[in-house]
Amino acid sequence: MKTLKPLIAPLAAAMLLAYGSMASAATINITSRDAPNVGFNDPTPVDPVGGNPGTTLGQQRFNVYRYVADLWEAAIDSSVPINVSAGWEALTCTATSAVLGSAGAWNIWHDFPGGVPGTWYPQALANKIAGVNLSAGVPDDGTGYGNVDIKTQFNINLGNPGCLDGTPFYLGLDGNAGTKVNFATTLLHELGHGLGFSVLSVQTSTGFRILPDGSAFAAVGGLPSIWEGFMYDNTAGKTWLVMTSDERRVSAINPLKLAWNGNNAVAGAGEVLGATPSIKVATPVPGVSGFYDYNTASFGPPVSNPGALGRFANIAPGNPSGQGCTAFSAADAAAVAGKVAIIDRGSCGFAVKAKNAQNAGAAGVVIANNAAGAPPGLGGSDPTITIPTISVSQTSGATLKQAVIDAAKYGTRNRPGSVSGVLRLDPSRRAGADALGRPLLYTPNPLVGGSSVSHWDVSAFPNLLMEPSINADLTTLLVPPKDLTVPLFKDLGW
Repeated sequence: MKTLKPLIAPLAAAMLLAYGSMASAATINITSRDAPNVGFNDPTPVDPVGGNPGTTLGQQRFNVYRYVADLWEAAIDSSVPINVSAGWEALTCTATSAVLGSAGAWNIWHDFPGGVPGTWYPQALANKIAGVNLSAGVPDDGTGYGNVDIKTQFNINLGNPGCLDGTPFYLGLDGNAGTKVNFATTLLHELGHGLGFSVLSVQTSTGFRILPDGSAFAAVGGLPSIWEGFMYDNTAGKTWLVMTSDERRVSAINPLKLAWNGNNAVAGAGEVLGATPSIKVATPVPGVSGFYDYNTASFGPPVSNPGALGRFANIAPGNPSGQGCTAFSAADAAAVAGKVAIIDRGSCGFAVKAKNAQNAGAAGVVIANNAAGAPPGLGGSDPTITIPTISVSQTSGATLKQAVIDAAKYGTRNRPGSVSGVLRLDPSRRAGADALGRPLLYTPNPLVGGSSVSHWDVSAFPNLLMEPSINADLTTLLVPPKDLTVPLFKDLGW
């Protein structure tokens, strides 16, 4: 049953072939749906860049697609060719943010030869298990791509005025993207979703599943996806496979509590995930000193661990423009001079807040999240920012801000108590894993549609390819000791 759902390449291949003695081999066919002079057919002359020999913009775009497809061909095993429909389109964007692109399994199947009965699979994986192309002979729906395994689309306007201004895709193959968006790792990530890194058949806002005939999501009567049996909620003490719809809805917004329990990914996490990067806080305020998780920013100087940070300082609550979104008042500038300013997330870009703090004399910035969950990665771009910027969770932010207030009554007559921090690794915890070493899935509260549950959590360290953000330190390696994508795919049946 089917339904439609609206670097170093030689080294990478060598590691993939060595991992688990897999005899990996697949064929990925890429078909463009771009009009003449658009997307892959854009004739704009360009110079070769970063190992990409293309001399037109369209050629370079396709060369990256082919390069990434080759990496996936080496990573997975299927006797059935995998068909991808690819296009470049005008996706949602503003001057400071943009949808880079997306990809997904265009067809999903259940009750085919070799599959778990009553379970949805993405078509590429279903074909691999069945050993045949399940959509062969099925009439196209008129789109020209109705029977493909994966449909992809990427933002043709990225970097143009009004669409993440000045930050286009980097089309080199060497990973040296600088301040641009690395298209190779972005595409590697998105094809991962199309191949099956997704919950597929669950509406995460309700926990409803797709009915067997594919007609709708429903509270009861829908079928689970192959993904659900590996999703273990540490609060509920069970997997999504045996949850009610409402239990799945709650689990999708249960920060840092939903783990992947597949044997391959759990074993791989022991090789990949390291000690948790933390802020080691020292203060005379009782109960506050200790380790606090943090995340980093795409702008400003790189943050190294171990490393110095400094004393923390608060600023006044935000005006209607949002805290830190406008030039600091004289009082706020005096408070943060030479210190690390704690600023609440919201109302304007992270880089805007950091630049205003820098202009006020701050030595660094800590962005406190405004929603439950792990500290977020901080996107944005401003080459004039020279101070470090990191993020902490909503709970940690509230604790640190209150400690700054409380610390004033501790200390000596001439020097009130303070709250200070340095960057250290917390060896007692594996970053991005639960207490049993199972890697965590992304479950922020509130829900992030299209991202929640179908990514690794942002607390993972080192960063993983299938986190919800494309981080600058990613490689094209998909296996331990660098990444957990292939181990998870092996759990699913690849």
